[in-house]
Amino acid sequence: MEPYRRHIVICTGGYCAPDRTGRALYAQLARLLQREDLLFGPQRVKRSETPCLGVCAGGPVAVVYPEGVWYAPVTPALLERIVVEHLRDGRVVTEAVFHRLGDGVTPAP
Repeated sequence: MEPYRRHIVICTGGYCAPDRTGRALYAQLARLLQREDLLFGPQRVKRSETPCLGVCAGGPVAVVYPEGVWYAPVTPALLERIVVEHLRDGRVVTEAVFHRLGDGVTPAP
């Protein structure tokens, strides 16, 4: 099995986005990954959905690993930018980031 270069998780539950727009985003993500040729090969991206990422407001929320970059609120236009700029080209869409894992965390001794 080929390794994944990145992994994106989208919240599809109703807590952070009561209108459940995350479900449509998850379907759109599949089409975008295929269009950008990110399903196979060295740029391969894994996509997952979850009913809750624990934020519970301001969603839908998406997280990209291994960078640990959290985006919200994710719209169809922003999702396209995340796929093209972050997942394909490796540039974080900084104006849409609301959290990065490790920000403000002091490393353990």
